[in-house]
Amino acid sequence: MDIKSIILGKPLKNSEIKHERLSRLWGLPIMASDAVSSVAYAIEEILLILIPAVGLLSFKLVPSVVIPILILLSILVLSYSQIIDTYPNGGGAYAVAKENMGKTPSLLTAAALIIDYIMTVAVSISSASAALSSAFTVLQEHKILVSLICVAFITLMNLRGIREASKVFGLPTYIFIGSMAILIICGVFKMVSGTLNPISYAEPILPAETVKGIGILILLRAFSSGCSAMTGVEAVSNAVPSFKDPTTRNAKHILYMLGIIIVFIFGGTSILAVHLNVAPLEGHTVLSQISSAVFGNNFMYYIIQIFTALILILAANTAYNGLPQLLYILAHDGYVPRQFSSRGTKLSFSNGIVFIFIAASILIIGAKSDVHKLIPLYSVGVFISFTVSQFGMFRRWIRNKGKNWHYKAFINGLGSLVTLVVSGIVLFTKFFDGAWMLVIAMPALMVGMYFINKYYTFIGRQLTLKTFNPYDKDEVTSTQCILLVHDINKPFLKAMNYANSISDNIVALHVCRHPEHAEELRNQWKDLKIPVELVIIETPYRDIIKPMDDYLWKRESQLKHGENISVIMIKFLSTHWYDRFLHNQTTYFLEHHLSRHKNVSTVILPFHYKFDKSLLRKHKNS
Repeated sequence: MDIKSIILGKPLKNSEIKHERLSRLWGLPIMASDAVSSVAYAIEEILLILIPAVGLLSFKLVPSVVIPILILLSILVLSYSQIIDTYPNGGGAYAVAKENMGKTPSLLTAAALIIDYIMTVAVSISSASAALSSAFTVLQEHKILVSLICVAFITLMNLRGIREASKVFGLPTYIFIGSMAILIICGVFKMVSGTLNPISYAEPILPAETVKGIGILILLRAFSSGCSAMTGVEAVSNAVPSFKDPTTRNAKHILYMLGIIIVFIFGGTSILAVHLNVAPLEGHTVLSQISSAVFGNNFMYYIIQIFTALILILAANTAYNGLPQLLYILAHDGYVPRQFSSRGTKLSFSNGIVFIFIAASILIIGAKSDVHKLIPLYSVGVFISFTVSQFGMFRRWIRNKGKNWHYKAFINGLGSLVTLVVSGIVLFTKFFDGAWMLVIAMPALMVGMYFINKYYTFIGRQLTLKTFNPYDKDEVTSTQCILLVHDINKPFLKAMNYANSISDNIVALHVCRHPEHAEELRNQWKDLKIPVELVIIETPYRDIIKPMDDYLWKRESQLKHGENISVIMIKFLSTHWYDRFLHNQTTYFLEHHLSRHKNVSTVILPFHYKFDKSLLRKHKNS
């Protein structure tokens, strides 16, 4: 057993992917944890805006901020349930925008979601370390390290597979929901019975004087900060294929359960925060103060703090399920590197998972794991995706009509109008706090995806093979050639011609991970009458190296004295160094592995192509 197997566990067969899908029992904690965990910082972000401005009046204004947020959440739950019904293959807002609004809106939505998912990880993990340092003050000087360890842990769990991650993270979510329910019920009971008194601080926390009147701008800023409670609603629609059959029904049920839980927990903690007159303190979160006031510093207090930290880690896990699925769809559409469409040995989108780890870690280090520095960058992207998806669905119902289309168009039309207003509020109120960076980052990401798509389109034209004209063999050699083949295209023709020039004993080898592709290859082979034997090895696993290796060992054992085998493969080369990131590096790993064979030589044939503006213009003109 190698190190990879020890860390990630034994590989899974392709046929086992159905067992990796989520049931409602485990799907709720995996998909709903982001939205559920928002109670740990949403009410605190509202108070951070109101208290410095209006003092004690803040606690009378909190309902004016919380109630509209809960109404908006209900609208979004209804809207996204319609998206799940209409787009059962996942993709959520991106799929809606792509079909109903065109290329540019779909790229805007994809860019917004990518940024939001990465921000989800950074904010959730930073908030988790804040919850832990509130309970264990010795950790306050090591928040960055704690955050990075948490990101590494959740990354490892997801690399081990969805089912395994759901088992590890599912129970803490239910314990958190249960402990929050106990906190709210006990708190409300004590509040009604008159035994829960407002918190008194040793030093004055609130402003000595309350300003006269209240500006709408302050309420809007508080509302935009509290809207972080709605992030995560879109995750269920993005990952519908991750659920067990019937996928759409299970996804909708999880979405409805998510909405009910959020209304209860966010509403309940807001009531307690108002009654207790809780003021945010450095090193002590609002939720920490509420649980201390209700239970004291006893066992239940530490349970809530520990499982708050765990649920915030789980909130990051929502991104680990949603973003790799989105990147998979974008990769198939040619907007991000193809590597994101590949599953690892545990049938998870491992490249997308590693990408989240790297991007989130950079953000955490840059912001020093400070939640309040990251919040201004948060929720802007998700509300942009909310708006585009709702308007896209509205256009779909207006254009296609269908059963109950008036009702559906009203829901999505109302959703698009409300989220458009909220998007403007969030961007306006957070612009100078750091949201201006998103105005640069999202267009930059869109431009990057646009050019990646152009690149793949252009290279695809160069690889297309219309006629098959191999060289004739002139002489016989004793060299045995094994020609690795995936598709019949120009690179394969070059490899075929080279093999004919050095050998009369040629076998084309294809290791099959997808039976339908192997059948298509056999038919093409027969139609083109290619004068070479085609050997197809079927494997139930994602790994192609071991089946190829076993075949080579068998062939090598049959070699006579002085004979050898040449394995021929193609490597793409371009004039730009950065192009290599857009191609799989399979050739490198195969070459490295084949070096273990004594009588097998590896022949790397370069396939050169050019990608520049002048050639692109010629193709456009033609």
